[in-house]
Amino acid sequence: MAEDRQSFDYVVVGSGSAGSIVASRLSEDGRYSVCIVEAGGSDRSIWLKIPVGYARSYYDPAVNWMYRTEPEAELGGRRIYAPRGKVRGGSGAINAMIFVRGAASDFDDWRAAGSPGWGFDDVLPVFKRLERHAGGASAHHGDRGPIGVTPMRGETHPVCDAFLDACAELQLPATPDFNGASIEGAGIYDVNTRRGLRSSSGAEYLRPALGRANVEILDHARAARVVLDSERRATGVEILRGGKRIVVEARREVIVCAGAVDTPKLLQLSGIGDGAALAGLGIAVRHDLPAVGRNLQDHLCASLYYRSKVPTLNGDFSGLLGQARLALRYLLTRKGPFAMSVNQAGGFFRGRPSEPRENIQLYFNPLSYRIPDDPGAGLKAEPYPGFLLAFNACRPTSRGTVTIASPDIEAAPEIRPNYLTTQTDRDEAIQGSRLARRIMDMPALRAITAEEMPPSAGASSDDELLAYFRENCGSIYHLCGSAGMGPDASTSVVDARLRVHGVDALRIVDASIFPTITAGNINAPTMMVAEKGAAMILEDARADRRPRPVAAR
Repeated sequence: MAEDRQSFDYVVVGSGSAGSIVASRLSEDGRYSVCIVEAGGSDRSIWLKIPVGYARSYYDPAVNWMYRTEPEAELGGRRIYAPRGKVRGGSGAINAMIFVRGAASDFDDWRAAGSPGWGFDDVLPVFKRLERHAGGASAHHGDRGPIGVTPMRGETHPVCDAFLDACAELQLPATPDFNGASIEGAGIYDVNTRRGLRSSSGAEYLRPALGRANVEILDHARAARVVLDSERRATGVEILRGGKRIVVEARREVIVCAGAVDTPKLLQLSGIGDGAALAGLGIAVRHDLPAVGRNLQDHLCASLYYRSKVPTLNGDFSGLLGQARLALRYLLTRKGPFAMSVNQAGGFFRGRPSEPRENIQLYFNPLSYRIPDDPGAGLKAEPYPGFLLAFNACRPTSRGTVTIASPDIEAAPEIRPNYLTTQTDRDEAIQGSRLARRIMDMPALRAITAEEMPPSAGASSDDELLAYFRENCGSIYHLCGSAGMGPDASTSVVDARLRVHGVDALRIVDASIFPTITAGNINAPTMMVAEKGAAMILEDARADRRPRPVAAR
C-alpha cells in the first residue's frame, strides 16, 4: 500500500461534538495549522439540519456506526443498540438535541476526585462561552457563543401541560430552566437549535473553520494508530484513506476526539492500554496503561406507553397528510414539531425522599413510538393517540469496558456496559418505575389517559417492574468515561489537563474523559470539555516558546 506524509502543528482525530470545537479554537488566530481526521463524510444532508431529521439517521449506516454491545447478562443476553455518529459533527449531528449541562454537583464531584479546575464554578464560564441562548445573557447563560440554545417552553404539545400539572399535584418541585439555578424539578427542555435548524458543533464551529487556510480535513479516513517515537512522544497519526496509508505528522500534539467507543479503540490499536491484553492480540505494547477502555458508563432508559383520550403527535406523524401539514408549518415559520425534539417535557427528581440529590431523570414525550430491532423498518408512531413517559437513573454505578478483539482497524470494538450489575442500579430502575407511576396516577394525567399499554401494563410488584425494565430498557446513548480523567495512572487515562498519562504530546478531548457520568444528556458537557480542553492546549502552547514553522496547506 502506498504511503504519503503530511505535516501540521496539531492533528485532531474526529470531527464530532468535541473535535469540531477543538479544531476551530486551535486554528482561529491563524498561528497554528490543524489537520482533522474524520472517518465519515459531509454533514450537508437536509436531514442533518432539520431537527426532526434525526429519526432518519437513527439506522443510517452512511452517517452512523450503528454499534451494538456484546450480550448483556443482566438484560437477558440482549445486545443493546449504541448509535454513534460517523459524519462531520459526529453524534452531535444525529442526536435528539436536548441541551442539559448536568447538575452543579456533578462537576464538583470531578474536582473532588482529583481533577482541579473542573468544579462547577470552573466550568460554568465555559458553558456560557459556547452558547448563544435565545433568552439572552444572564448569570447562567451566554448569548455570544456559536451554539444556539432554544427553550421549547411555549411551543410544546398541550399534553405536556398535563405532565407538569401532575408533577405539581404530586408536590414535586418545578424548575423554569434545567440549565439555571437548579436542575431539580419538572420543566421543559432546551434544545440546541437556531432559527429552527440543528445547531451542532459541526455546523457552528467546524464549518466556518474549514474556510481557513490553516485547516484541512481528511474525511473518509480511518485512523489506524497514533505514531509514537522512541521516547514515547506522539508524533502523528497513521491513517488509511483512498487506498493509501498516510502518516499525518503533528509537530505539537495529537488530540484524540473520537468518542467513548473509538477513542479507547484507537489507543489500544496504537499499543496504549492493558499491556497483557494487547500482547495477547499480537499488538506491540508501547505504553501499559490499564485504564484505557475501562470505566465505561451510560444512562439506561425504559418507557411506559399510554393510550390517550386526547389528540397527540401520533395523529400528525402517522399519516402523510398530517406530516405534510407539519412540514408546511415548518417551511413557513421554522416552528412546530419539525423544529423541536419529541422529548419535550421531563425533569430531574429524587426517586425517594431520602435520596441526597436528584437521581432519576424523566422524559415526557407527546409522541409514542417503538424503536424496531430491524434497521430497515424505521421509527413509526403507535397506531393510536398516545404518549410515553421514559425514565433513567441519573448517575448509574455499573461500569463497563470497550476493548478491541483484534488488530483489524475495520473490526468494531467489543462494548460491554455491564448494565444493572450493581444493586444501586437495580434499585433505581424500580424507583424510576414507581415515580413514573405516581405521576401518572395524578388527576391531571388520569383525565387524559385511556389506559397503560404493553409492555409495562400489568407490572406492579418490585420484581415485576424490574423484570419489565430488564426486558425492555435500552441505552439512551450517553456512553462516556472509557478514558477517564484522574490523577492516578493505574485507574485513569488522562490528567486534569487531558494529557494521556505517560505519553507526551497526546491528549484526549471528548466524552471518554468523564470521570463520572453527569445527570442528563451529555452532549452539552462534551462540548464544554472541548472548549476547556482547547483553551488548555493553547495555554500550554503559549508557555512553550520554541519556534515551530507553520506547514503550508
